[in-house]
Amino acid sequence: MSESATRLSVFKTYKLYVGGKFPRSESGRVYEVSDSKGKWLANVPLSSRKDARDAVVAARKAFGGWAGATAYNRGQILYRVAEMLEGRREQFVREVADAEGLSKSKAAAVVDAAIDRWVWYAGWTDKIAQVVGGANPVAGPYFNLSSPEPTGVVTVIAPQESSFLGLVSVIAPAIATGNTVVVVASEKSPLPALSLGEVLATSDLPGGVVNILSGKASEMGPHLAAHQDVNAIDLTGATEGDLARDLEIAAADNLKRVLRPRTEDFTESPGTDRMTAFLETKTVWHPTGSLGASGSSY
Repeated sequence: MSESATRLSVFKTYKLYVGGKFPRSESGRVYEVSDSKGKWLANVPLSSRKDARDAVVAARKAFGGWAGATAYNRGQILYRVAEMLEGRREQFVREVADAEGLSKSKAAAVVDAAIDRWVWYAGWTDKIAQVVGGANPVAGPYFNLSSPEPTGVVTVIAPQESSFLGLVSVIAPAIATGNTVVVVASEKSPLPALSLGEVLATSDLPGGVVNILSGKASEMGPHLAAHQDVNAIDLTGATEGDLARDLEIAAADNLKRVLRPRTEDFTESPGTDRMTAFLETKTVWHPTGSLGASGSSY
């Protein structure tokens, strides 16, 4: 090659993350993503309703295996996500700096906090059942035990501004307790979310547990909220106009659990409320004494 030749840059191709694979939108549509100063960064897929349906199918298919895994195993996998993020830290620092208009040092602090957040939730996977479950006092010769179980497939409208730390803060607690998720990434700043899919794909997380779509929440949200195979919806990022209200109404068709948007500072230490938001309680009654050994659950 001639010394005077100019090497062309190899631009990163961003794709969706659905079912453990990286498809383009079935519609073939894309939209431009720019940094905080208006500089072009990438073209990303503009997901369609068909993409959303495919993501729900993938999440449902993965739910049984993920919910049935031991809490210890889920914790190991979440910790592995943190390991893989640590290895790609510099890439995410650049993407977060561009997406959120931060200095390199501030972006590094955001990425470090996101990595720590994965570790924090990894540590909770085998402890949350002890905190929210337990033996209940009853009148009669019975054991009455309550234990938490995952709700199912959860749609997450990711935060629009805190494009990475906020994203991790809404995904990690949902999957830590055994749910599978369909995430609609920040429309304005989807690149860190789409890159997270590459990390998840190499971190032992089964395909379909997390599915990441880019595009318009106003387009995909109503369909996902009304989808009969979605069990719950997190409206954290549904801050545009009356979107949150409209999605909550659509979710009422099949009595989904709904986590309403609220003012949050994702830099603060998280509590357990995002884990318990998408848990159901199973109560088991077991007779004691002379009534025999059989029991029943409700």
